[in-house]
Amino acid sequence: MNPKVDGYLIDGCGRCPLGGTPDCKVLPWQETLDALRAVLLETDLTEDHKWSQPCYTYDGGNIGIMSALKDAVVFGFFKGVLLKDTEGVLVKPGPNSQAARQFKFTSVEQVQEMEETIKAYVAEAIEIEKAGLKVEFKERPEPIPEELQAKFDEDPAFEAAFEALTPGRQRSYIIHISGAKQAKTRMSRVEKCMPKVFEGKGFNEY
Repeated sequence: MNPKVDGYLIDGCGRCPLGGTPDCKVLPWQETLDALRAVLLETDLTEDHKWSQPCYTYDGGNIGIMSALKDAVVFGFFKGVLLKDTEGVLVKPGPNSQAARQFKFTSVEQVQEMEETIKAYVAEAIEIEKAGLKVEFKERPEPIPEELQAKFDEDPAFEAAFEALTPGRQRSYIIHISGAKQAKTRMSRVEKCMPKVFEGKGFNEY
């Protein structure tokens, strides 16, 4: 167990001012998160805390991330598209998600009912990591700016949030970031856009 994950379950991810308040989206899902965490801790994964959220790894490789959404608790596999998903229970974080696939839970009972499935999928994900398999990504209409891709590599939770946006919203950020001539300015634009991406908004939305 990682003590930083205990902090996440109490105060949230800390990415917004709502952390530690009754309005934090983590708080309503504490029991479901605890149940899911208990299952994950019974696997061969190592519990870590990355990108302000509970992250689970194997031999240093990132396998999945646990987080609370407004309407559910999710456990997302970074290379989920490579899983066979024999039970057809995984969903895309967004319509354009190429790599990530996730379990979605809305109750403790649902986690308990799917305990063996969760463990089986985790075991398969570990085997994928051991084999060194990679996801082959399709090119987008507009190329991803290097600075945005660098942030994706650094923060998979941010990449998942970006992938969950509609194509139009994604394009609005790509165009805005790409419009800066200097790399320093492009990186600054990436950083400033992150809060809105996590909120599911496009660049021109308020």
